[in-house]
Amino acid sequence: MNSPQIEKLDDTTFRLNGELNMYSVPQMLNAISAPLSTGPGELCIDLGGVSRSDSAGLALLVEWMRQAKERQVKLRFRNLPLQLREIARISDLLSLLPLD
Repeated sequence: MNSPQIEKLDDTTFRLNGELNMYSVPQMLNAISAPLSTGPGELCIDLGGVSRSDSAGLALLVEWMRQAKERQVKLRFRNLPLQLREIARISDLLSLLPLD
């Protein structure tokens, strides 16, 4: 299994790399807490490095959206992998994801 990691690209852009599944997602729940703690503003998560995902990956994105809203941060997702896009579409959540 390829454990997920978050990499800082610049002050407002982070890249998520690895697999998102029911085993790896719990360790990522608070991975963007520090970037969100800067308060109101914008944050972009590039998902181009996600090699594999299941519905737990989608749940992670929804949780990150909740955390961002709570801190008044505009969160955007970039390069949503096809597998994750299809899970979101089937779950009727694709239109709710803030995509770049």
